[in-house]
Amino acid sequence: MSKDQPAPGDRIKAKKSALVQFTSTTLLLEVFLVLFATMVVWALRDSEFGRGPLRIDSGAVIWVLGGVLVLVLLVLSRAQGTPAGRAAGTVAQLPVLAMGFLVPMMFLVGGIFVVLWIYALRLGSRVDRERAEYDAAHPETAPNVP
Repeated sequence: MSKDQPAPGDRIKAKKSALVQFTSTTLLLEVFLVLFATMVVWALRDSEFGRGPLRIDSGAVIWVLGGVLVLVLLVLSRAQGTPAGRAAGTVAQLPVLAMGFLVPMMFLVGGIFVVLWIYALRLGSRVDRERAEYDAAHPETAPNVP
């Protein structure tokens, strides 16, 4: 018996969903993006340089809005196991992109993250589908599902 093949009776752990891993990771990265963008908005609140068309001069309002978006993204990163969680994650891309109205560079950076989100959805689904096909074709190496 080769090292690649499990011994009879070995318990094979179920693989984690690639879709959940990819989307959750993307949302967690967006948490850092929003946190840093909030710091930029706060630092530039008294400056004309780098400001977008929407102006928020209150530091408290800036931190509350940024903090709420950070918390929403954190919660959604843990809810990616359901279609509703992924739909909510898709909707959450809008306020991340809309931060460009506060700091114009966020249109570019937020747009990159929207592309990453779409790619995570497509690639994660494809990986999960290919894993399922492989497990169906090779039941001896498929995870034991109770």
